[in-house]
Amino acid sequence: MTSVLWIHGHWLWVALATTGLVGAWGLGLAILKRPPGRAFGIAVGVAIVAMLIQVAAGVALYLYGLRPLNGFHVFYGIVIAVTFSLAYVYRAQLARKPALSYGLLLLFVMGLGFRAWSNVG
Repeated sequence: MTSVLWIHGHWLWVALATTGLVGAWGLGLAILKRPPGRAFGIAVGVAIVAMLIQVAAGVALYLYGLRPLNGFHVFYGIVIAVTFSLAYVYRAQLARKPALSYGLLLLFVMGLGFRAWSNVG
């Protein structure tokens, strides 16, 4: 279980970096009014998967009884999962302006990740 704890503690930075960079990329594309292209779509998928790996590691730790002292840490993890679920449900609406929509979505999720990190103790 210590390996999952190590992954959860260190993968956070991968998840935050990917969601932040791809989110900023999306906003940049939207501001410049450029089409997102295939590379952006792949990057969005990578960023979402990176954060879902982080959430899955947290769920595994919770199920094994390793729980943070502050309950808000778990709360933010749940909000990230719900956010991605709602994004999936509304994917047709997000596809209308994909660069702006996914850029804002990923930056929002990055912010939730930082909030979860700040509530570890």
